[in-house]
Amino acid sequence: MLHIVPLTTAVPSTARRLFSRLLTTSVAASQLPALKLFNSAVRRQRKTAIVSQGQEYSYGQLLEDAVALRNRVGHGKEIDLTSSRRIAFLFPRSYEYVVAQWGVWSAGAVAVPLCTSHPVPELDYTLTDAEADTVIFHPSFRNRIEPLREKLRSLNWIELDDIPVRNTIDDVQFDQVPFLNSNGALIIYTSGTTGKPKGVLTTHANIEAQVESLLEAWKWTEDDKIIHVLPLHHVHGLINVLTCALWAGATCEFLEPFNADATWQRWMSEKKDLSLFMAVPTIYSKLAHAYHSMSPEEQTKATEACRPFRLMVSGSAALPETVFAEWERISGHRLLERYGMTEIGMALGNPYEGPRIPGTVGRPFPGVQVRIENEHGQNVVDQPDEAGELVIGGPQVFKEYWNKPEATRKEKVNGWFRTGDIVSRSQDGVFRILGRASVDIIKTGGYKVSALDIEREMLEHSAFRDVAVVGLPSEEWGEVVGAMVVLRQGHTIELSDLREFLKERLASYKIPRVLKVVDELPRNAMGKVNKKALRALF
Repeated sequence: MLHIVPLTTAVPSTARRLFSRLLTTSVAASQLPALKLFNSAVRRQRKTAIVSQGQEYSYGQLLEDAVALRNRVGHGKEIDLTSSRRIAFLFPRSYEYVVAQWGVWSAGAVAVPLCTSHPVPELDYTLTDAEADTVIFHPSFRNRIEPLREKLRSLNWIELDDIPVRNTIDDVQFDQVPFLNSNGALIIYTSGTTGKPKGVLTTHANIEAQVESLLEAWKWTEDDKIIHVLPLHHVHGLINVLTCALWAGATCEFLEPFNADATWQRWMSEKKDLSLFMAVPTIYSKLAHAYHSMSPEEQTKATEACRPFRLMVSGSAALPETVFAEWERISGHRLLERYGMTEIGMALGNPYEGPRIPGTVGRPFPGVQVRIENEHGQNVVDQPDEAGELVIGGPQVFKEYWNKPEATRKEKVNGWFRTGDIVSRSQDGVFRILGRASVDIIKTGGYKVSALDIEREMLEHSAFRDVAVVGLPSEEWGEVVGAMVVLRQGHTIELSDLREFLKERLASYKIPRVLKVVDELPRNAMGKVNKKALRALF
């Protein structure tokens, strides 16, 4: 019989003492922590959870495989749900990734997803910093695992190969045991563009708040099906897509590796079962490029294939207005741009129903508290168009930076997280990102200039495929505006041409004084321009 114990983080002190004694009980082979994610899966065991490599895996098999892996990690012994041990895993975008993640959570441990593109030294840094005691990995990564295994001999190493589909006839019975949502769930490492990556520790309560906010805002249901093309060591792919889908009882289909032509082929197939798509701006640009290489007949079919989708979302980097407009012409969809961070999940978003304004990130998601603090520390969120640092509060805000108490105290004050992003809010309550305080706000001749504003105007020029703007040191001005560009095929441009183009669009102090043409801009795994690396190229 299934026993579900509903729990929240708000437990009275007497009950908490009793509950603490209950938590000393270890979890047996057929038991699961009482998490909403698992509860949802138990109720839908015969429904398809994951499609991977063309194979359909049910929620029932996912639960069984996760528990089997959990028991393998524990060497068949009962597992202490209060241990908070860190278990890392390295998998491609696949069913086995989900088994690893759920296996870790079913053990009451903290999941540490590793970046599949990281070389050995960066993987070593993550494992060492997180103090992981176990690494679960796919055999396709043996060449990177072996040197780590040789160096980190005290760790437990578990290889998990591809898992075949099994036909589930009857529901499996799982007893669910008490579990505090305030326990650590996940450590995701920041991109480290401004220093060494920090491990962002979120609790199960944080994840619950992040997910349920998105389920409400984007109206997820168990009838949804989403195709997944994003990295799984980042909140966009891990929380917004994968965890939201499984929490809602929907189906998540992995496309690995991402390929624009293959994505279009899937959309244009006879199956018309996809309802959502979420990606970064560079993926939409690649899809648009692939679209323009099609014949007119194929383009018509591609546009038709986009109609069944109810929602398409862009995030993780600023969405150029040119990409927004081009995608609307191709697909008929006005992309929903949203704003979030590893530390807070999703905070702001354009509306699911209502006008989506290019160049803006909408309003706060359900449950999210927002402040805009000016340089004097005053909250100016109610003063239209007043710029300041975005500060976020609410149950979705992360617990701490792993083993970095000073960084936590600096950036998380009284439960509010200082994002480092400069924003403004319009009279209508719509937020606009002006850029990172550290790299996107250029101080030149006494003026503060948004690099993102300049980039938006530059992208209106037909010669530019990609643009990034930074501040460059200047003895006279403090900083001057520098622009790095990627040209479209067959185009050339001089600085004088650019300045002439912009003089009717921007104030003179905002117009770039330095121009550099490159083949590609330096980007991180999520497609965001690495402006620290970019500055060094001037």
